[in-house]
Amino acid sequence: MTQTIDQGRRTFIKASAAVGGGLLIGFYLPAASRLAEAAESPAPLRPNAWIRVGEDGKITVIVDKSEMGQGVMTALPMLVAEEMDAAWNQVRVETAPAAKAYINPLLGMQATGGSSSVRGSWEPLRKAGAAAREMLVAAAAQTWGVKADACRVANGEVSHPASGRRLGYGELTARAATLPVPNEVFLKDPQEFKLIGKPVPRLDTPQKVNGSAVFGLDVKVPGMLTATVVRCPVFGGKAASFDPKQAKRIRGVRHVLQIASGVAVVADGFWAAQQGAKALQVRWDEGAHAGLSSAGIRDKFATLAQRPGAVARSAGDAARALQGAARKIEAVYEVPYLAHATMEPMNCTAHVRKNGCEVWVPTQAQGRVQQTVAQVTGLPAESVTVHTTFLGGGFGRRFEQDFVAEAAQISKALGVPVKAVWTREDDMQHDFYRPATYNALSAGLDEKGLPVAWSHRIVGPSIMSRVFPNMVKNGIDPTSVEGAANLPYAIPNLQVEYTMHDPGVPVGFWRSVGSSQNAFITECFLDELAAAGGKDPFHLRRELLHAAPRHKAVLELAAAKAGWGKPLPKGLYRGIAVHESFTSFVAQVAEVSVSGEGEVKVHRVVCAVDCGMVVNPDTVRAQMESAIVYGLTAALKGEITVMGGRVQQSNFNDYPMLRMDEMPRVEVYIRPGADTPGGVGEPGTPPIAPAVANAIFAATGKRIRRLPIRAEDLKA
Repeated sequence: MTQTIDQGRRTFIKASAAVGGGLLIGFYLPAASRLAEAAESPAPLRPNAWIRVGEDGKITVIVDKSEMGQGVMTALPMLVAEEMDAAWNQVRVETAPAAKAYINPLLGMQATGGSSSVRGSWEPLRKAGAAAREMLVAAAAQTWGVKADACRVANGEVSHPASGRRLGYGELTARAATLPVPNEVFLKDPQEFKLIGKPVPRLDTPQKVNGSAVFGLDVKVPGMLTATVVRCPVFGGKAASFDPKQAKRIRGVRHVLQIASGVAVVADGFWAAQQGAKALQVRWDEGAHAGLSSAGIRDKFATLAQRPGAVARSAGDAARALQGAARKIEAVYEVPYLAHATMEPMNCTAHVRKNGCEVWVPTQAQGRVQQTVAQVTGLPAESVTVHTTFLGGGFGRRFEQDFVAEAAQISKALGVPVKAVWTREDDMQHDFYRPATYNALSAGLDEKGLPVAWSHRIVGPSIMSRVFPNMVKNGIDPTSVEGAANLPYAIPNLQVEYTMHDPGVPVGFWRSVGSSQNAFITECFLDELAAAGGKDPFHLRRELLHAAPRHKAVLELAAAKAGWGKPLPKGLYRGIAVHESFTSFVAQVAEVSVSGEGEVKVHRVVCAVDCGMVVNPDTVRAQMESAIVYGLTAALKGEITVMGGRVQQSNFNDYPMLRMDEMPRVEVYIRPGADTPGGVGEPGTPPIAPAVANAIFAATGKRIRRLPIRAEDLKA
């Protein structure tokens, strides 16, 4: 990431060799500017937008990613502390405001998603820490009248071995603050790492344990009112008219007003707002989608799948190879719409004033929040202050702006701070869902049972056409074909096509996006080819991955740790899958039993991951476990259905989550890697559904070609 800074004010010095070996890198860092002014405690040294060093030696790392349970409030400070040679107990953390300094270089905006937090911060934060280290070393060298390269750093101190003198970072901040920021720094060689690669206690755990952590629903602002919005139950519908009289009779209800998304009931507290919403009488204009149904959507998808689509990948001549194949296999795979079902429902608190606005919000996209509020209020974006709280789950849902716009609209209309709170039912029935898709596949095998042709035709709605339409090229939404167009197997003739169709159900990013469904489809279909060709599923994959070494390595690791090929206790069966997403590679083996009534029980999951350089192995393991829970819930239970333009599910009673007694034993094995870090928040989700489905075939001889897995399809 390149930022323009005042070079006249910040001249540059050469980096010293205080770290020993390493890599000399030239760079620019965002200046601290107004961020420093917002510091709660004096910090003489503020070399850049991410670091403050106080006279007490405490190092505050400004974290510019949203903490939603994935561990960025620990992993990102580790990058800074490593290059600063700081003691871990010196490190404090603070959430960044919305500012251009914090644009995610991988996303082009200040946002958290795409498993990009560590990947995007790997170099910028290490450089930031190295710059602070060099300034502290230079300050110590000046104090002692010695050369900087004669000094050493460790555990938050600078020492001069020749004389035995040493000074803590806090003692050096005042002098260091007078020095220019270097534009060249030495980054450590990974062999010198002391923190990176080691399990480190999470910095946000104490707050979450003692209850002091502030989530969006915890926000309290003086004079704040609480709002709930009654929305049309039909996609795209709107309020034609409403009668507020009954709602206003509820004690505590202050206002009833129409906004873009529906009718808002504003009260002294949530309970009164909810009772007012229930009493509100609204006549709806249901619009064009009042007749929309899941069955109609599926029929349309199936019709479109009979026609050629836009070509996402083409190698060889799949059509000709299919005609000449010794054996041809065809299948249709379907996946449903899915809700995000975050533990904390959507919410946002906004206070719109004449000259500015403050927003308190659990968001994945601070930059978009600024833009949304600016559009609603007419204020310049820089007048919108965003306070990011902890997020009670994100999964892509909190990238959206609907709940932010509602809070801003209501606050602007009333001139007071307003907390807009969604119920679970609001969340379930007014989500941006994971797209449903219909997939027509065919493949050809040669006389040896090896695949020589593969054709995959995908039909479904597009996320990018709504969110980032410039990302759609030649009819291809890259998120719709990820995990399908980049199939890693050495199949000489391959064709992947995509037909975009929007039935009217809003869709959005969902954990691992297109890979979440395409891994299920491709990995299950490959198992079909293995069975048709008389091949072991693991051995066929390994044979076809000769040009994909990282896929192959995690596949072999998972198989070895799971004991692939060895006998299992009676009633248990194995399935395997491997997938790449967000530059990380994950293979999983699931051990499954199926009862005579068709009930599926997942007993054990063995997960092997190659995510390149590992920052905190505890985070990697936790994220793989979390992703497996999320993917298992979707595979075994998740489905959003539509009737009369309405979502039929409303809460956890009809959109259930995986229960504790349903959770399998999970073993995570991390394959050491020297590559730059890959993502870990999402890559663990895609392989679990196909691993389970493939194990079910081993148990029952029945293929799972549609999700969720249904007991009625598996009864003996």
